[in-house]
Amino acid sequence: MSSIKLQGNASGAGISVLQSANTASTLTQTLPATDAVTLGYLNVPLSTNATGTLVAADVGKFLSLSAGVIIPASVFAAGDVISLYNNTSGNLTITCSAVTLAYIAGTDTDKASVTLATRGVCTVLFIDATTCVMTGNVS
Repeated sequence: MSSIKLQGNASGAGISVLQSANTASTLTQTLPATDAVTLGYLNVPLSTNATGTLVAADVGKFLSLSAGVIIPASVFAAGDVISLYNNTSGNLTITCSAVTLAYIAGTDTDKASVTLATRGVCTVLFIDATTCVMTGNVS
């Protein structure tokens, strides 16, 4: 079993280094030189994308929608995830026509568009650059 230790730099401040417990190891990972370091998401950050089309910067975030959205093809990679929230009092359309294959989870029918219900949430999981699966309040 391997382990890691956290050590300060020679002056005791600033950059911290993660290093193998085997001090002969040359494999180190330097963390940012701030006192507060968060590893991984503790929440789902809000995307600031207002274009109406999903972009690579949206991955791992959620969009609060006031209008429909387009899922483009060949922008995302396998494992990319984006969550969508319909922040309106009516249904919104998620257009998937540029994506080669778009499915609602649990179905085997390719969809050119789906409806995101009022105040509904949908998570889009990309299987590859041209295939996605949507789960949540979609039909």
